[in-house]
Amino acid sequence: MTDAADTADTAGRTETAGPAGTAAKQRPLAVIDVDGVVADVRHRLRFLRASPSDWEAFFAAAPADPPLAEGVELARKLARDHEVVWLTGRPERSREATRRWLTEQDLPPGELRMRPDADRRPARVFKRAELRELGAGRRVAVVVDDDPAVVDLLRADGWPVLRAEWLAYEATLGNAQETEGRT
Repeated sequence: MTDAADTADTAGRTETAGPAGTAAKQRPLAVIDVDGVVADVRHRLRFLRASPSDWEAFFAAAPADPPLAEGVELARKLARDHEVVWLTGRPERSREATRRWLTEQDLPPGELRMRPDADRRPARVFKRAELRELGAGRRVAVVVDDDPAVVDLLRADGWPVLRAEWLAYEATLGNAQETEGRT
């Protein structure tokens, strides 16, 4: 595995104009996915394999996700020199449970960007739009995601992406992210 702290641009702080016109120092952004990067979702995939998929049960089981040691370590390492933004395809209605889980795992605090409840765009399209918004005002130094479709699209757009490969990518999850636009 590539050391993401070496992959990410850690050249330090960047200068931006502050609210009073004074220069404010801002750290570059590390944009990190949750499911498949820091959270092990494998125990929940059975709800997506059912016919029909049981989305409420899938998201209700998220607080029981075991942490993924590699992703947790990477997030903590990146937080030393970056401001962390959590970018997940989880629906907005699971914000409190997601925030609580991140805190319980002692993960770095940061802005939590979630998919609006009625948004059914593929994960790659949703995340591309969010990154464009983030990147309009700040320097995105690294994006960490496990979804090959997300990684490929963002790399093609020129974003600095590190693919989380410490958990085998599941086709079930890929279908949910790309076809059903649910996570």
